[in-house]
Amino acid sequence: MGTDFILLIVNLLIILLSAEIFTNGIEVFGKRLSLSQAVVGSVLAAVGTALPETILPMVAIFLHKGEAGHSIGIGAILGAPFMLSTLAFLLIGITISIAYFAKRRAFVFNIELTTVKRDIIFFLIMYSSGIFLPMIIKQHFIVAVFLIIGYIVYIYLTFKGESDFILHEEKLYLEKFFGKILPISKFKGFFSFLQVILALLVMIEGAHGFVEALQHISLKFGLDPLLFALIIAPVATELPEKFNSVTWTFKGRDTLAMGNVTGAMVFQSTFPVSVGIIFTDWQITGYALLSACLAILSGLIILGEIHFLKRISPLSLIFLGCFYLLYAIIIIV
Repeated sequence: MGTDFILLIVNLLIILLSAEIFTNGIEVFGKRLSLSQAVVGSVLAAVGTALPETILPMVAIFLHKGEAGHSIGIGAILGAPFMLSTLAFLLIGITISIAYFAKRRAFVFNIELTTVKRDIIFFLIMYSSGIFLPMIIKQHFIVAVFLIIGYIVYIYLTFKGESDFILHEEKLYLEKFFGKILPISKFKGFFSFLQVILALLVMIEGAHGFVEALQHISLKFGLDPLLFALIIAPVATELPEKFNSVTWTFKGRDTLAMGNVTGAMVFQSTFPVSVGIIFTDWQITGYALLSACLAILSGLIILGEIHFLKRISPLSLIFLGCFYLLYAIIIIV
């Protein structure tokens, strides 16, 4: 038992470390291409930091056959949007509050409303379709294709949409450690791409070990693997989004912070859900359905505030974090 917990923690650290290295490479690569902060935040950074909770269900479904593997996969797929729309928002709201009391920033969330509104609308449409359409349409493959097409359209609109260009550039990790022996500064585009690929390979190995340890622990405690993955795995693997968003929020780069979360919500509601729809039985009921409904409700509240009030209040973000506490209480009771 103790060994399983150690392996769980070690593999989690591997996943998070490789995700940070991946994100660093993606940001530098995006800067080399002169992309806007909407694209960097909602697409590049969002997909990069979403990889841990994306790879985790893929590994569980394809490499760990059987009911337990599929349950962990479905739980991780549904848990990601739920955690993003509750705990991630909560942390952003708390960060704004702390920075305000520390006199580092105003108690206002300055974001590009058009960018965030587009993200939330796509999330609500895609995620609701992924949850409810398979209950009506027997040909699940059709729903999966619709979700993939939806994400392609989202990327196109994000690239075409108006947004300010990102002003800062992080130093590539490869350059920090190997800049004296390799001509990294002269070929930053190539080395940033190389760093992304290496980080991705390490992340897959870490996810494989994490799933094995998660299966062993859930079975030994007699817990439902789906609920275990739904609650624990996404919270752990979404630390990259939370860390990046907290850092960006504290520095006042609110559009990047929010886009990192809402962009990941769109991605998690399309590609991973489509894989779950095709390669599992995808029977969403009980606690799993409840988590999906709470995530959708959270998105509706954010969208309503943007539409009617033309802003997002930090207090609203903190309030949405209560959905996770409500969910935990319902499960425990």
